[in-house]
Amino acid sequence: MATSPLNAPPSFHARSNSLPSRQHPFTSQIDENLNRLRKSQSASTSSSIGHQLYCLQDLYDSVDMLLQLPLFQQALAQEQQRKWIEQLSDESLMLLDVCGTAKDALSQTKECTQELQSILRRRPGVEGLANEVRRYLTSRKAVRKAICKALKNLKHMENKLSSSSFSKYGETGAVISTLKQVESVTASMLESLLSFISVPEAESKWSRWSLVSKLMHQKRVTCEEEEQKANEIRNVEATLRSLIKSGNMKHVENVQNELQNSELCI
Repeated sequence: MATSPLNAPPSFHARSNSLPSRQHPFTSQIDENLNRLRKSQSASTSSSIGHQLYCLQDLYDSVDMLLQLPLFQQALAQEQQRKWIEQLSDESLMLLDVCGTAKDALSQTKECTQELQSILRRRPGVEGLANEVRRYLTSRKAVRKAICKALKNLKHMENKLSSSSFSKYGETGAVISTLKQVESVTASMLESLLSFISVPEAESKWSRWSLVSKLMHQKRVTCEEEEQKANEIRNVEATLRSLIKSGNMKHVENVQNELQNSELCI
């Protein structure tokens, strides 16, 4: 089957029964984007996650171009590839479901954030705000519940992907392995995003560490504490709880600032 020079190099014409080589430019782009994402996944601030999402878009643009190659589609249509393709499709559908969970969580959080901002503008004082604040926190609890389920599914998927090996299948296995890596890094990226949105309440892990352990890991602890402070959604919840507890006007001003930061973050 003839192919356009823009779609595949000439050397592919003689290899109609196998998948494109890993040296194909699209595959090289995928590898570069994978490496870029892996290097950026250590940080979990809103700005770093935003950057990772842009990188993830670039990664899938490269994957899409690879999947559009006529020779690639012809090779994957072969009977012996069916099991792998069905598995990849099932995993991709699960990732789409998780994306839907993340989108819904962000939309609901943004809606509640804007509603609370509007109420605070109409009622500058503390009185009567307690119920509205509790409504916001109840909404966030529902978001966390949905995210918890999605995170469990992601963890299960990541365990399956980490145990996959296709090295013995040569060139075909190499391409399947690349697509599996794409799914794996996507799952990891979505896990970071969902964890950022959910900001689960938990006992502070710092309180369980000994003084010696704190001193030994001081640099890492400081870094993680700074990332916690940089979570705009977490800051809103903390300030709202302080408002309910103290009834201090100062906290109302803090809440307004934190809500604005959270909306920008979302």
